[in-house]
Amino acid sequence: MSVLPHAAARWLSAHYDDLVEWRRHIHMHPELGRQEFATTQFVASRLADAGLNPKVLPGGTGLTCDFGPEHGPKIALRADMDALPMADRTGAPYASLVPNVSHACGHDAHTAILLGAALALTSVPELPVGVRLIFQAAEELMPGGAIDAIAAGALTGVSRIFALHCDPRLAVGKVAMRAGPITSAADQLEVTLHSPGGHTSRPHLTGDLVYGLGTLITGVPGVLSRRIDPRNSTVMVWGAVNAGVAANAIPQTGTLAGTIRTASRDTWDTLESIVRESVSSLLAPLGIEYSLQYRRGVPPVVNEEISTRILTHAIEAIGPDVLADTRQSGGGEDFSWYLEEVPGGMARLGVWTGRGPQLDLHQPTFDLDERALAVGVRVLVNIVDQAAQF
Repeated sequence: MSVLPHAAARWLSAHYDDLVEWRRHIHMHPELGRQEFATTQFVASRLADAGLNPKVLPGGTGLTCDFGPEHGPKIALRADMDALPMADRTGAPYASLVPNVSHACGHDAHTAILLGAALALTSVPELPVGVRLIFQAAEELMPGGAIDAIAAGALTGVSRIFALHCDPRLAVGKVAMRAGPITSAADQLEVTLHSPGGHTSRPHLTGDLVYGLGTLITGVPGVLSRRIDPRNSTVMVWGAVNAGVAANAIPQTGTLAGTIRTASRDTWDTLESIVRESVSSLLAPLGIEYSLQYRRGVPPVVNEEISTRILTHAIEAIGPDVLADTRQSGGGEDFSWYLEEVPGGMARLGVWTGRGPQLDLHQPTFDLDERALAVGVRVLVNIVDQAAQF
């Protein structure tokens, strides 16, 4: 066995309680995207205490940190740090102390795991490849803080990049991997309709705005289902509709908001034009004016072939029953922006206890089995070990 897995095991034996404490501290003090000032300083101070030289990114949130050989290949390991605008209803003794802000997506675990992996790696006198840590802000904000990190030079000199993401559908002790796309593209759409309004007894004298909303609710997804190859797993779901206050009055304004997701990178490039054409055509006979905001989100995370092999071997090195398979998710993840620049891969870290309900991400009751933290550290350390062999 290489020296790196041994180093991870030794570090975890001595510092597992620290790892749990870091995760709980971050969980108790969550910060929203581009507001992660305290989290950034928390990580930076511990890296500095270990003799490393962290560099905070412009704006004061997020950081990078290089160590290992200065010449030769350099790989990046990334964790996201931001929380969600959501109440913490876990009831845990380490529940969020910030009203209506919580780590309901596991970014507290991602941050603690990468910090632990970094300190485990620094215990090795000589690493086989250079390592860059990327502690990223604002993953939950479309189109994502990865764009900010890339603009600040986070990928300069990096040959590959890797990350883990908590998966509450996967039992602790398992890490899942697949080649090719593992997440989906995700965009947001908001349509605001405008009409003179009027009495519901005389819809022919005005633009029936509520009817127009209903036309879009059913019509736009219907058009997409006929214009796009169904094998590309494209789905549009409206999440909000608002109009009117009285049963006998046609309102003057109304809004629709929703998301559009696709598993296909090529389809993602065509979605906005199809949606705009569909909305215009569906509303044209109704005499209703509208404004449309289409916000492109993130492309799919597509695991590159060699990076997939590196990750797979890193997982298998932990034990014979750790590696699991996974399907492509409909969720979006801004790690994809890094993969537009350099090859890399993302794996899913099992955090379910194996008993009771499998709570989903972005639920106020989401929590994780903290044994997964040690598994995550071992995977990241093993990635550094395996990357030197490709």
